[in-house]
Amino acid sequence: QKGKSGREETASDPQPPLLDHQGAHWKNAVGFWLLGLCNNFSYVVMLSAAHDILSHERVPGNQSHVDPGPTPIPLNSSSRFDCNSVSTAAVLLADILPTFGIKLLAPLGLHMLPYSPRVLISGLCAAGSFILVAFSHSVGTSLCGVVLASISSGLGEVTFLSLTAFYPRAVISWWSSGTGGAGLLGALSYLGLTQAGLSPQHTLLSMLGIPVVLLASYFLLLTSPEPQDPGGEAEAETAARQPLIGTEAPESKPGCSSGLSLQERWTVFKSLLQYILPLVLVYFAEYFINQGLFELLFFRNTSLSHAQQYRWYQMLYQAGVFASRSSLHCCRIHYTWALAMLQCLNLAILLADTWFSFLPSIYLVFLIILYEGLLGGAAYVNTFHNIALETSNEHREFAMAAACISDTLGISLSGLLALPLHDFLCHLS
Repeated sequence: QKGKSGREETASDPQPPLLDHQGAHWKNAVGFWLLGLCNNFSYVVMLSAAHDILSHERVPGNQSHVDPGPTPIPLNSSSRFDCNSVSTAAVLLADILPTFGIKLLAPLGLHMLPYSPRVLISGLCAAGSFILVAFSHSVGTSLCGVVLASISSGLGEVTFLSLTAFYPRAVISWWSSGTGGAGLLGALSYLGLTQAGLSPQHTLLSMLGIPVVLLASYFLLLTSPEPQDPGGEAEAETAARQPLIGTEAPESKPGCSSGLSLQERWTVFKSLLQYILPLVLVYFAEYFINQGLFELLFFRNTSLSHAQQYRWYQMLYQAGVFASRSSLHCCRIHYTWALAMLQCLNLAILLADTWFSFLPSIYLVFLIILYEGLLGGAAYVNTFHNIALETSNEHREFAMAAACISDTLGISLSGLLALPLHDFLCHLS
């Protein structure tokens, strides 16, 4: 038999079963961590670059300009918020609505497309997003690049979370940690490279290696699932490792969700609402903060420009997400409703501050944003861990794909509400 690495395994080249199992475990762990990292990287970078993307039309020669600084076209020249003419929620919507559409349709028919073509499309869209935004001369073209990043992230998340159904449950923790790492490394790399003097254009082009790592992690690093895993080795060869061209979708087998009827899918989905609704609320609150309030939480009495403050907010939020998404081994939370309530409290505090300006220091806002990220990351990883524990092997692949809609629905709703809030506050102040 020829393994995933392409090396022939023969009787004269035996592998100790324990060592071979441990090697496969770590390859899959690292593989899913890298897949989580690379899949969410472009999505995070586009949100971190939102302030710069919306500065395209107001900064002459923006491709060589390092930091637009606090020189926006305000909706009101006396506005204390230093408003862009368009809210960064516009970038959020471009970065999330295509993902929402993919996740909404995925449980109904995406399983008909084999895994490998999905991964290839995801990688190509990620690369295209960096190139299109980097060479864009207008906000409209930049938003088209953001849409490509959204397609890449949405298709990848549905694909890889479904793929975890064929591996030990531990890979969910590694995947979640990788997505948290994407947030931290994506925001930190964009902040660091632009702070170091690199233009936004060259910063984005320097990230073109990320889609390559994504493809290499899937095609070269992951092993085929063990026979005792849901779906077994035969299912892995047909479902998760289809050739790239000219293939048919795998036939339904025991433990594979593609054989579920619409009635069974609806029954499973209803059972997931206890996990989906709290996660929707968590993500609604945190992204209302991130893309509705971040650019309005502007402190003039610091050495940081408006654009730099926005990037620091994004980086600190992502640092909190990374820490909590990597915490499953030491802290597990079953009642995620508590996290949703605490996140809504964060939203109330920061929304009140945009109106009354009672927080005396930007560093206090930094702490709140870090805490916000901790709550969001904990809600994500514990939600999917709880679903994996409490769904049967037969339903798990569908359940993981269906639950993906939670965060995207919350983010989409927050973006839709953040746009009118931005215009209201900027015209009023």
